[in-house]
Amino acid sequence: MADVQHRWRRCREDYETYLRLERGMADNSVKAYMQDFDNMQRFMCEQDVAPESVAREHLQQLLKQLCDLGIAPASQRRMISGWRMFFHMMVIDDIVKDNPAALLDLPIKPHHLPDVLTDDEVTAIQQTFDRSLPEGERNYVIVEVLYGCGLRVSELVNLKLSNIYVEEQYLQVIGKGDKERWVPINERALSLMLSYIHNVRSHVDVKAGEEKIVFLNRRGHRLTRQMVFIMLRDAVAAAGIKKKVSPHSLRHSFATELVENGADLRAVQEMLGHESISTTEIYTHLTRDTLRNTIAAYHPHYKK
Repeated sequence: MADVQHRWRRCREDYETYLRLERGMADNSVKAYMQDFDNMQRFMCEQDVAPESVAREHLQQLLKQLCDLGIAPASQRRMISGWRMFFHMMVIDDIVKDNPAALLDLPIKPHHLPDVLTDDEVTAIQQTFDRSLPEGERNYVIVEVLYGCGLRVSELVNLKLSNIYVEEQYLQVIGKGDKERWVPINERALSLMLSYIHNVRSHVDVKAGEEKIVFLNRRGHRLTRQMVFIMLRDAVAAAGIKKKVSPHSLRHSFATELVENGADLRAVQEMLGHESISTTEIYTHLTRDTLRNTIAAYHPHYKK
């Protein structure tokens, strides 16, 4: 048992190094995959199964155990993906001959179409902010940038002053996996952001280490993702909107507006920073639903 645990610990160190250096993953992704690895390590140690002795049947037993605990399909997919990467590393290192996770069935990916906000609803959310207050003006601008540029909330809270290219009207964004992309910013959003920087942010006592961050709280620290979520949730409630809305809804709304108005899907993929075009294709499904609803509303045979 002690020998098995020691071998798993050594594999854990190698796997974390593999994810960071060879796969180039960001800290949050590495943390998630390592948590999944720890679940597997714990289970295998309890079964006294060494890393090189893991079979597909062992992983199926572990997956069943996790399913019984109510692990969501999306999390199951990530776990299996992580196991495949780990054993792929083991194959490369000639520790095992075959990847026992390779033939595991992935749970069907659910197609949850997100709630999309209309332009009028975004305006209604913005109108709930008291722009005479520093936080109100900041929140107004945050909604404008999320909706106008399609940023992830993590990208917004980490946006730096040096990432704003005023003349070119672009934002330099660092997305998932520390990948850089350039996102156009419309004149209205840019003007609002610059006004916030010069008239609101300039009066904040910025804390050490936060000097380059665009959006700050009243104490001079960068906002957290949770702060933005709570701010938006409260504004949605104040606007009387019944949809389930998060900061990501503004990103979805940005993309949906583009696709429904004829934007090229590849261009939308580039602006959103999607690694795969299949991720962006959800917005074509949204567009098809719009077409179906339009026919249902106006074609006489649909009303029969």
